[in-house]
Amino acid sequence: MLSQRLTEEINLQIKYEFFSAQLYLSMASYCADNDLPGFENWFIMQAEEERFHAMKFYNYLNSRGAKAIITGFDDPKVDFEDLMDCFKFGLEHEKFVTSRMYHLMDISQEEKEYASISMLNWFIDEQVEEEESFSNIIAQLKFMGTGSDVVYRLDRELAARAFVPPVE
Repeated sequence: MLSQRLTEEINLQIKYEFFSAQLYLSMASYCADNDLPGFENWFIMQAEEERFHAMKFYNYLNSRGAKAIITGFDDPKVDFEDLMDCFKFGLEHEKFVTSRMYHLMDISQEEKEYASISMLNWFIDEQVEEEESFSNIIAQLKFMGTGSDVVYRLDRELAARAFVPPVE
């Protein structure tokens, strides 16, 4: 049985994961409003991943005999200066989520909750990928600039992104 403390922190993480999905949908809307369907798709797929993460935590709690509690959250940011601002904000958000994963891991290690440690290892590996994904796009925008030809090429490239839930 999971401790009350760990259960509460995982429930809080579910809230953050659903918030992340809303934030990325807000970024998708920004891209749609600026006629960037590929970037819009990229953020929609990012939102799908975040909902998957939330449900992974939800299912984990249920499988361990704990109750998942779904709570509300603040409205996400809706206005961005440009694409670079969007991705930089997303990267900072992912760094926050990474810090949350480390916090959950710290609690799990303190409590010698080995099943949770195993589950959280997957999320920590995932966070490395999340931060890298945002960093790579930021690096491309910095290196190539934000001229229309560069944005158009990246937009076409990002339009191909699809979310495929990982096989457990």
